[in-house]
Amino acid sequence: MLITRECDYAVRIVRALSSGGRSCVNDICGKEELTPAFVYKILKKLEKAGIVQSFRGSNGGYALSKSPAEITLLDLYLAVDDAFYMIECLDPNKPCPRDTVHAHCQVHKELCRIQQLMMDELSSKSMAEILES
Repeated sequence: MLITRECDYAVRIVRALSSGGRSCVNDICGKEELTPAFVYKILKKLEKAGIVQSFRGSNGGYALSKSPAEITLLDLYLAVDDAFYMIECLDPNKPCPRDTVHAHCQVHKELCRIQQLMMDELSSKSMAEILES
């Protein structure tokens, strides 16, 4: 699991939009020192996840479709990367070759426990709580 640059940018985009209202990509980029091409890519993922919505036309732009109180870091990370695992062998689509029906990998078991703790922590506070700190 990597908290990728895309994950970081998703958080920064939500931070830029958290004051309410609509913002164009250039405004978001200016507030958060991001590049437009990357922001467009991440906004599409956030829109698909229902976190932001886009508006077309002269008064267009982007706005949060949920309150910051309803969004967690985990929501943002999963919107950007739905296979958010700390190590590849935790991904059910890429099973651990050492953790089988006949022999259980103790390291895999421990990493599963840690992964769950991390997911719990990433969902424990809303973006509103984080941004107020």
